[in-house]
Amino acid sequence: MTLSIPLRRALGNSGLMIGGAVLILMIAVALFAPMLAPHDPYAQDLTQRFLPPFWQDRSVPEHLLGTDHLGRDYLSRLIYGARVSLGVGLGVIVISGVIGISLGLIAGYFGGLTDMVISFLITTRLSLPIVLVALAAVAFAGASLKTLITVLGLLLWDRFAVVSRAAAQSLRSRDFIKGLRAIGASQFRILFLELLPNMRSALIVVVTLEVANVILLEAALSFLGLGVRAPTPSWGLMIAEGRDNILFDPWLIALPGGALCALVLAVNLLGDGLRDVTGGRAK
Repeated sequence: MTLSIPLRRALGNSGLMIGGAVLILMIAVALFAPMLAPHDPYAQDLTQRFLPPFWQDRSVPEHLLGTDHLGRDYLSRLIYGARVSLGVGLGVIVISGVIGISLGLIAGYFGGLTDMVISFLITTRLSLPIVLVALAAVAFAGASLKTLITVLGLLLWDRFAVVSRAAAQSLRSRDFIKGLRAIGASQFRILFLELLPNMRSALIVVVTLEVANVILLEAALSFLGLGVRAPTPSWGLMIAEGRDNILFDPWLIALPGGALCALVLAVNLLGDGLRDVTGGRAK
């Protein structure tokens, strides 16, 4: 059976294959966390504090990756931490994507005063330092998972807006758009049923890059105590909790840090691979 050209290009792209495989593995771990985790990630046992992972002395078979300062199983918390990182990434991308793509489509298609107003909004957003604004907003509204997703979603829409605006500007003069206008097609159909599907390649790349950015921001805010609240398993929070023992038990930071690096690297490899395979082509 002959493979299609896009499929052959995808299979021949090592970055896409590696990033996709690691990301699928991470998603599977997050989805099946209750079945994969050997212990309750919230269960504390102060008699089992700071047990080392399996490659060190004093390790116990019941806790392959050791325990933290409260005696909680580290492997279970790492597994559930994948849920937090991927959940925050998905939630933020949905919010920011809806806002940014809608504004970019409207600005790029209608142009004129509408484009000027939306471009001003984009410029204003780009002038704001994301981390500082997120820190202030989360500190004011209170640290919680919902607050974090909402704040980041309202801050990270600019790249979606810029890409969709540029794509809409290049597509609005195409013959198929002129034909739709001639037959009296509604603006909604032109914008969301014709223009939007034709810019999917560029938007897919933006989604993958923004997911990696969101995951790092969540980890940074959780590390500073303004993201996910304890005892919720979060890789950034786990790094913060282990920093006091970095000289004696460096694995407390190395394990969640390694998981975070692997996830971000996988997402970036996937985004680069999709960009190479699709080439940003529109029909």
